[in-house]
Amino acid sequence: MTTRSHRRPTVSPAVQWTQRLEQSKALDPAVRAVSPLAEGLIASEGRRRLLHGDWMGHAVHPLLTDLPIGFWTSATVLDLIGGEEARPAARRLVGLGVLSAVPTAITGWAEWAATSEPGVRRVGVVHAVSNAAAGIAYGASWFARRRGNHARGRNLALVGATVASVGGYLGGHMTSARKVSTRHPAFD
Repeated sequence: MTTRSHRRPTVSPAVQWTQRLEQSKALDPAVRAVSPLAEGLIASEGRRRLLHGDWMGHAVHPLLTDLPIGFWTSATVLDLIGGEEARPAARRLVGLGVLSAVPTAITGWAEWAATSEPGVRRVGVVHAVSNAAAGIAYGASWFARRRGNHARGRNLALVGATVASVGGYLGGHMTSARKVSTRHPAFD
């Protein structure tokens, strides 16, 4: 017979950082600044239903996140192992990721507007800033590639991937740990 230790589990630095974000009142001015804009997205019942995914039974945002992440990850793979002939495809994938990030961000803000939990709102602002920074890095990557500077474009994309990973971690925290997600009432 084995006995289990009743020691408290070790809290990782990532969890500690996320908990500090949730408790950081320094983020409250940013939360207050973007709240009217995000809430305006869902002020109309029709827009709210569309952006929250009522028509499909649950939030649209998690589904849409696969698009920019998938495009950008594919571009990175081509950058790293595709060789010179893969450069045009990598540039197109980066561009598609930037374009698909727009509806992804809009649906993310709509999800954020539906929660009133201060800690989640704080983390959501950092999630959005991280993802915006990633989008800017990928946009700069696309422009560098378009101008023929593939090496700079690749490096900017790697910066974007790093920053997007932070945003993705925080998004995962909100949906998995804090259960932020709209859903059809039939699933309540």
